Amino acid sequence: MTTEAWTFLFVIVTFAGYLYIGWRARVTESKGFFVAGQGVPPIANGAATAADWMSAASFISMAGLISFMGYDGTVYLMGWTGGYVLLALLLAPYLRKFGKYTVPDFVGDRYYSDGARIVAVIAAIFVSVTYVAGQMRGVGIVFSRFLQVPVEAGVFIGMVVVAFFAVLGGMKGITWTQVAQYSVLIVAFLIPSVAISNVLTGNPIPQLALTTSDITERLNQIQVDLGFTEYTQPFQGKSMIDVLCITIALMAGTAGLPHVIVRFYTVPNVRAARYSAGWALLFIAILYTTAPALAVFARYNLVQSLHDARITSVEQATEENGLPNPVYTLEKMSDSGELLDLSWSTTWQTTGLLTFEDKDEDGTIELTPDEATNEITIDRDIIVLATPEVAGLAPWVVALVAAGGLAAALSTAAGLLLVISSSIAHDIYYRLINPEADEAHRVAAGRIFVLLGIVLAGYFGINPPGFVGEVVAFAFGFAAASFFPIILLGIFDKRTNREGAIAGMISGLAFTAFYIVGTTAHKIVPGIEEPFFGNWCLGISPQGIGAVGMVINFAVTLIISRFTPPPPQHVQELVESLRLPDHAGPAQVLDERHQ
Repeated sequence: MTTEAWTFLFVIVTFAGYLYIGWRARVTESKGFFVAGQGVPPIANGAATAADWMSAASFISMAGLISFMGYDGTVYLMGWTGGYVLLALLLAPYLRKFGKYTVPDFVGDRYYSDGARIVAVIAAIFVSVTYVAGQMRGVGIVFSRFLQVPVEAGVFIGMVVVAFFAVLGGMKGITWTQVAQYSVLIVAFLIPSVAISNVLTGNPIPQLALTTSDITERLNQIQVDLGFTEYTQPFQGKSMIDVLCITIALMAGTAGLPHVIVRFYTVPNVRAARYSAGWALLFIAILYTTAPALAVFARYNLVQSLHDARITSVEQATEENGLPNPVYTLEKMSDSGELLDLSWSTTWQTTGLLTFEDKDEDGTIELTPDEATNEITIDRDIIVLATPEVAGLAPWVVALVAAGGLAAALSTAAGLLLVISSSIAHDIYYRLINPEADEAHRVAAGRIFVLLGIVLAGYFGINPPGFVGEVVAFAFGFAAASFFPIILLGIFDKRTNREGAIAGMISGLAFTAFYIVGTTAHKIVPGIEEPFFGNWCLGISPQGIGAVGMVINFAVTLIISRFTPPPPQHVQELVESLRLPDHAGPAQVLDERHQ
């Protein structure tokens, strides 16, 4: 069977499974729709959390970023994993004890303000829409390459599948679908990694192969021979302060992501929340310790396969053939004298994500560090998806990776869409507009806003402001600048009040959004060819500016809170109760006060 046939098979089987789970998990009550009835077992919630958190950025883009950036790319590895540990140990148990459905729910009640709730809803939507744009781009890339359909059609198919199980089952349907999607994505990531590791190093365990074999030294030597710096040399493309800020922004952003935090509300109690956090960390570590090894293997294979490959023919792009760029047919002999199969490069060129240009017209393609002479352009988002083909693995392995990429993207997209839905349907419609709404109206509102969120996600999937990892990094920056300080202070500082929280969230989010839009406007808005300004804040990139926004949020919140009246006594008691293991839950304290 061909790769396309295997891909169709895997996609049909996995999508049918997701749809079946969504149908079986359909709900009619609001508690099931928004927090899965708070009855998910810890190990299942751990797998669902891992799938929810390990998005297309983790599966598709992270290894690509590390592969291209080398040492500097590990900021994504350190930031995302460190941030999850921060969330699991510092915030999640206390948020679960609070007993509400959403992050805006926590903010609104902790800061005794509907205004704070509304600001939190806006921030949650801002973060989620930015994040989901990266997921839908990942869906479009997979469908475009492996099923030979336009990116727009691929995004639409993904929208339909997510809509089915998210609209019918809400958080319950999403949770059990994510358990299945974690199984698919982790198997799809590990099988090619193990196979490639065994081929290149003779060791089938990627983590050990990376640290005990000479593969990194070989790659360093190839880099130097081609005029690049060593792969493992630090701070090649980013300054030390930028690397630090990106790491901090990703860590704090992870701890403030509303779609991950809400997963800790789906378990029965605080103890289960702690256990599910541990399971999730284990499930996440399996992929995250493999990704650096796969990044090295991928770069080594790409350089060995493409550099100095001979051009045998060129098909020019025309209106009739619909090609985005000229398509080069290449051939190359391996060191052992065998003819390499480079047909994969022809297929990827038709997507526009891999391009060649014989600038010196010498009949070969060369990879160089000089942009003026470099003849190979590779989109970072194809590294993981293309590596099995580059390594010559079986077609079914290539197709399995495609199914894994779709599982990673769709699982996170579903969680994000529910955050958008719950932020509006629960925190605005039910808590502020119609507190008397019955279960049927609350669930109906949630489903309507899931559909609206899917339409918005589809638009940004077709018109994304950058590659998957870059877009997702923006979302983490927004979360770091808006939610992390307010949640942390809301748990550990009873003196923080509503005036400080509202001002802090607005200032942190506004500064971060201003900086990101100003430096990336040319990627987002048609007709704008240049950014409004460069990285003027200490040379920090837009991926790291969330760290500065976070500091602004902390400073503004603390200062204003100290110069305005303290929170009411019952709110201070609520904060104290969060950290007392045998005390009545904060939700109970708050409900008694309201009565």
